[in-house]
Amino acid sequence: MPRSIDQDLKRFNEIVRGRIRKDLRRYINHGEMLGRKGRETVSIPVPNIDIPHFRHGKKGSGGTGQGEGEVGQPIGKGQDEGDGQGQAGNEPGAHIREVEVTLDELAEMLGQELELPRIEPKGKDAIKSQKDKFTTISRVGPDSLRHFKRTYKEALKRQIASGQYDPKRPVIIPAGEDERFRSWKTVAEPQANAAIVYMMDVSGSMTDDQKEIVRTEAFWIDTWLTSQYDGVQRRYVVHDAVAHEVDEDTFYRVRESGGTRISSAYTKTRQILARDFPPDEWNIYCFQFSDGDNWGEDNRDCLKFLAEEILPHCNLFCYGQVESPYGSGDFIRELRKIEDEFENLVLSEIESKEAIYDSIRTFLGKGR
Repeated sequence: MPRSIDQDLKRFNEIVRGRIRKDLRRYINHGEMLGRKGRETVSIPVPNIDIPHFRHGKKGSGGTGQGEGEVGQPIGKGQDEGDGQGQAGNEPGAHIREVEVTLDELAEMLGQELELPRIEPKGKDAIKSQKDKFTTISRVGPDSLRHFKRTYKEALKRQIASGQYDPKRPVIIPAGEDERFRSWKTVAEPQANAAIVYMMDVSGSMTDDQKEIVRTEAFWIDTWLTSQYDGVQRRYVVHDAVAHEVDEDTFYRVRESGGTRISSAYTKTRQILARDFPPDEWNIYCFQFSDGDNWGEDNRDCLKFLAEEILPHCNLFCYGQVESPYGSGDFIRELRKIEDEFENLVLSEIESKEAIYDSIRTFLGKGR
């Protein structure tokens, strides 16, 4: 029988998570929890909700109805004994509570709110992981793994076979030889892994605001894909006229200048996939972010490279064009020329932080 306080706490947690889900669009658009991300949990600020609880006084301070005083006398300081200065305000204060939410819970909320379909991984039998499963019975083992039903059956069979069993007085007492224990064997279990390659234009036309949009969207993409796969590997590519593979911190902080050749990022991505992620063993996701500015003669090479070298090997290739006051925005129009030929090519225009929510739905809504 669950205790009343446990039921109250469960209801409280449901209220908190309902509030988070209700405001999820705001969290997605503005990335309020990104700086509060831990290894497996995220701390999210929500309006404060307190659980009622008892507060004990100091030992020896007396109890209810004890000590001097008249009926109706206020406890503690009265209204005319305040220490504050100035006129009292009449507006309520803002109460914020930091709530720990696991990334799995956050992914579930994201999937429900954006109505994201579950992903059916490809090549799920290619990678095997070792896992212990309790599938057999042994005559030896620790008491914690004793199989009571099997032990009882063995004792019953032994007493019937020896003539000791009395149907009128069916007392079954297991002996040491009757004991049976759960045992395990190590099996190779199919494991579906995903590789994510992030590409970002870091030329002078990409501002810090645009990179903040990329960082926020990548966080939610990671959260969803990690909930769908047993293992997720990430690679990061930055480029201006030349592409480089970098670590995550550099990906979000670096800023360069110069011209833009998007084909350099595609060349580097192909090298990464060939080196680390054979397409028949990995579910591959590519997310490219740019302001759409590209050297004009490079566009034709980009389309050819995508169609022949990258798109045939990806579950999904997503291009997000972030609006910039400096970029031309032409590249997405080039990609639309081949959009109908490839179902795994998804395009999104991200005009501001408020557009992140719909961009994520556009990218992940096909369930690939």
